[in-house]
Amino acid sequence: MKLKEGVQKWITDSIGDPIAKILAKNSNLTKIQLETLLIDILAEKMAGKPLKYDEKARLRLLKEGVSRGAFNRTLKQAKENVIKSIYTVILLGYLGIFESTQLDPYMEAASKLQTYINAYKGILGGKKLTNEHLRIMNILREELEDSLTMLSKGGVREKA
Repeated sequence: MKLKEGVQKWITDSIGDPIAKILAKNSNLTKIQLETLLIDILAEKMAGKPLKYDEKARLRLLKEGVSRGAFNRTLKQAKENVIKSIYTVILLGYLGIFESTQLDPYMEAASKLQTYINAYKGILGGKKLTNEHLRIMNILREELEDSLTMLSKGGVREKA
């Protein structure tokens, strides 16, 4: 498979993942910024060699790609949004927000996400996919989606 098709398939599959959709929808990145950031970070790993920015620009999901300048502008915006998000997390920690029990639901969602990722990797790790695997993955995905959806709307579940 050619590099462009491989990268585009990987990006489409990644962005199309139900959990990734929820996370992306509620992130500071636009879909195009996320796509560009993924290409910048991961395309060279898939190619097995360094790529120039005009080569990366052609990997975008658009049929004709984009110009190197447009790719670089979008990449700059994506990186700035990521840095601002990190500063926001650091600021909230500095102000003591993370010491509050109000953060518990977010930590629980992060833990569920890690469980989902580990289960997903286990299934993709060459193990035979069974109906039980699929059932467990669906339960984990639904729990995580519910948690993230509720948290994105400002809701916090009370523990019973």
